[in-house]
Amino acid sequence: MADLSASPATPASPAYTHGYGAAVLGSHRTRTAENSAAHLLPHLEPGQRLLDVGSGAGTITADLARIVGPQNLVALEVNEDAAELTRAELARQGIEGTQVLVGDAQALELADGSVDVLHAHQVLQHLPEPVAALAEFRRVVRPGGIVAVRDSDYEGFRWFPEVPGIERWLELYLQAARANGGTPDAGRRLLAWAHEAGFEDVTAGASTWLYATPEARRGWAATCAGRLTVGPLAQQLEREGWASAEDREAYAQDFTRWAEDADGWFSLLHGEIIARA
Repeated sequence: MADLSASPATPASPAYTHGYGAAVLGSHRTRTAENSAAHLLPHLEPGQRLLDVGSGAGTITADLARIVGPQNLVALEVNEDAAELTRAELARQGIEGTQVLVGDAQALELADGSVDVLHAHQVLQHLPEPVAALAEFRRVVRPGGIVAVRDSDYEGFRWFPEVPGIERWLELYLQAARANGGTPDAGRRLLAWAHEAGFEDVTAGASTWLYATPEARRGWAATCAGRLTVGPLAQQLEREGWASAEDREAYAQDFTRWAEDADGWFSLLHGEIIARA
């Protein structure tokens, strides 16, 4: 499917604030096309050539591959370690024939108009040049084809009851993500970014993930607590002197206590776009 060719000079490399530790992957592996790409599903048909940018844990990728046909889907990740996570999940689910490539979303090594659909989930928020990425998405999608993007808006997250440790977690994550060149409130910016990248036909939407059952609260608390104590975010907070190990452990415990509260409620806001090339 992919016509690989020389690409323009690569923009600044992205830094992935979350990393790929157990706490992150445990959360990412709960993602499906139904709960994470519902805005795209009505536009998909068997036989479409689909590029899945930032395939990560591979669970959404596998669902999309079953719709368009595994041989019609190419997945892209930023490095070989991340690409191997996608390959492993596709193999686990018995998906054969899907290519998983390594490349930069901001400088795609694909020919103009070479795909029908491009999907990117929780990708633009981590890129130093999200508009450059969207311009690349527009370039590689055929005229009339679809670019489907979904990104979180961390500053739109809401929870109850109010917990000081969770408030501090959000402040620290925003600080770390921005220091890494990301835009953690990307969800609200997708429409504007798409217009800046040259798209004229753009439909914007929004959706949420809600954690309000005991199982859902515990899962969300575990991933947030885990990221505070182990992995790239924890290391960055320690290295920069923004939060000591003792402080981070206290914030993690606040998350755990919140999860056991029968009134606990946490909503994650996401912006979405369907843009036609």
